[in-house]
Amino acid sequence: MDQASNDTPGSRPRQGRRRSLGGWLALAFSLLSIVLTLLLVEVVDIAATGQVETSIGQGLRELALQTADKLDRGMFERYREVRLLAQRRDLAPGNASQAERRAVLDSIQDTYGYYDWVGMAGLDGRVQVAGRGLLEGADVSQRPWFRNALRGVNVGDVHEAVLLARLLPQQDGEPRRFVDVAFPYVDRDGKNLGVLGIHLSWQWARAVERSVIAPIAARGGRVDALILGSNGTVLLGPQGLQGKPLDLPSFQAAHNEDAGFVVERWPDGQSYLVGYARSKGFDSYPGLGWTVLVRQAVDDAYAPALALRQRAIWSGIALAALFSVVGVLVAGRITRPLGQLVRDAGRIRRGENVQLDTQGRTYVEVERLSDTLNALVGDLVRGRAELQGLNATLEQRVEARTAELERALAAVQASEQRVGAIIEAAQDAFVAVDLRGMITDWNSAAERMFGWKRSEVLGWPMGEILVPQRFRPSTARAFDQFRATGHSVLLERRTERIVINRQGDEFPIEMTASLASGSEGVFFAVFLHDISERKKVERMKSEFVATVSHELRTPLTSIRASLAMLDEGMAGELPPDVARLVTVAFESSERLVRMVNDVLDLQKIEAGVMHFERRAQPLLPVAEHALEAMQGYAKQLGVTLRLECREPARKLAATIDRDRLVQVLTNLLSNAIKFSPRGGLVTLVLAEYEGCARLSVCDQGAGIPPQFQPRVFQRFAQADGADTRQQGGTGLGLSITKSLVEEHGGRIGFETAAGQGTTFRVDLPLARE
Repeated sequence: MDQASNDTPGSRPRQGRRRSLGGWLALAFSLLSIVLTLLLVEVVDIAATGQVETSIGQGLRELALQTADKLDRGMFERYREVRLLAQRRDLAPGNASQAERRAVLDSIQDTYGYYDWVGMAGLDGRVQVAGRGLLEGADVSQRPWFRNALRGVNVGDVHEAVLLARLLPQQDGEPRRFVDVAFPYVDRDGKNLGVLGIHLSWQWARAVERSVIAPIAARGGRVDALILGSNGTVLLGPQGLQGKPLDLPSFQAAHNEDAGFVVERWPDGQSYLVGYARSKGFDSYPGLGWTVLVRQAVDDAYAPALALRQRAIWSGIALAALFSVVGVLVAGRITRPLGQLVRDAGRIRRGENVQLDTQGRTYVEVERLSDTLNALVGDLVRGRAELQGLNATLEQRVEARTAELERALAAVQASEQRVGAIIEAAQDAFVAVDLRGMITDWNSAAERMFGWKRSEVLGWPMGEILVPQRFRPSTARAFDQFRATGHSVLLERRTERIVINRQGDEFPIEMTASLASGSEGVFFAVFLHDISERKKVERMKSEFVATVSHELRTPLTSIRASLAMLDEGMAGELPPDVARLVTVAFESSERLVRMVNDVLDLQKIEAGVMHFERRAQPLLPVAEHALEAMQGYAKQLGVTLRLECREPARKLAATIDRDRLVQVLTNLLSNAIKFSPRGGLVTLVLAEYEGCARLSVCDQGAGIPPQFQPRVFQRFAQADGADTRQQGGTGLGLSITKSLVEEHGGRIGFETAAGQGTTFRVDLPLARE
């Protein structure tokens, strides 16, 4: 009884103490994890906020620099355009009528869409002529742009319309505002005649601002851009700030340094992260001292840092819960031996015969508990290190991947801008059409060719805009066939088509179509080239050939008949020299008649139905005959003809039509004589070359101009030079010559050098023995 009564009182306080130990340990783990979480969140918040502020501030600074640069470059373009316009002679008084000058100014105003007014005022300040007749006769002598232009100040700052306020409508509910650019125009002696001025719509600056801010707005960013004058007045910005002066640290800083960013509080009571840059002009344009501010609300700018902070808080809560559970488990393990002792004591208390051996058992349990705690702490430390390493690696991979994506996005955007610039600068019209036949893009050349503005045709069916009514069903069927089969005979080929412009006038074009891929899917990229002039020239050529055929054939026939009678002795016996000349003239006239017929038969040559009487014969007699036939013409122009032929060239023979080859040689000799200087030498060389008979005609003329060389053998082609205009010619000789040589299975080419003459070479296959 004494033993039982002593154990029972001692077991109760021990049981209470053992139960509280697990709770204290669990509480300690929880508090430790919460404190670590709070410290981690604070560190992350401070680091992220500073990094975000620097990153976004630098981005806003770059946007401000881009906007200022675009403004300066845009104003430089307008500055240069107006200066060049002031130098145009067709706008000066006396060089054109009033209506012609107004028409030129109308064209200029239509071409440059942001020119709200363009006009020319005399030295008395009266507007002589203006685009669309606006303000003609008005007195602008007191307007700053007029007075400043005469003093050499060519650009005026932004101002609201005065004289034009009642003549031009408001834009977007706002009064019209202009930037003035004006230059004096002078006569041929440099004397001032007046001032040419333009009012550049301030909407141009709005377009520049949108081009910079639009990509950010498209990604959900809320950014405002403001343009301030040199006195701090808001020239362009949010509705509530327009026209108001701002004296902000960012404005002052822009005047002290090139560009930067700052966090500041604005008059609306809200704090903004502001990037700033100052306009400095570009090239010859001096600039107007504008300041560009790009702002973003601090709450929006720091949104990524707040999101990171929230993620850190939730991660800390999760870790605290995890460590609390671990603490409870560890506390249970620690108190388990004591619990066992309590249970043993309880069994003893219930009367069971249990021997308590506290000596040694307590030491072993404490030692094991220490070992277990050491192992657990070691595991926790290693787990945390591994987790931190994993997090660090994951962040590095995310940052690297983000940087790669940003570089790829920048490359894609740069590529799209380059492609857009190339298409916009192309001379041919470019039209992009989706697979439904709807127009999705339209460059400036297309606007000029068809008369439709880009904004007017986007989203319209191509058939209704460009295709004549009679061809629209076949166009629709072609689109249906491509959507069904994925193939079209028009792709990657040059084809000629008839199209219509805005006025409904039809004209021919040459079209090249190909498939391309864009952000919105596959589309047709179509380039169109106006061939109206080429068709007109072809018609003129055909009409010329017909005229030659009818106007020359009859008199040539009479000349040939007369010479034939003289040759046959109808006028009596002639002296030998005269008879020889009559014979040569008769043969030349016959050949001339045949040449006229050859001009008419060019189409037959191309069709392969021209008749040739070919036979194998030596070439030397043919060359001698051609040279003899051209002696009279050469003597008339003071040119010497010479034949060079060495063995075995004297024995060269080819299967030819004699008359046709004589025609080839006389054509080449005639050209060589015509373009040789007086006293010059023209040489006809007969030689063997690489298994062919080569006939070469060499002159000592000025040579063929490089720009004309690709067109030497084209029909009606003539070099644009003084010699050509003096000598005349139809431009058919070399084209006929090339066709005749190719019909003989030969080839023709030339070598030329400026100031050293030209050599035409004809290679003919040798006759088989």
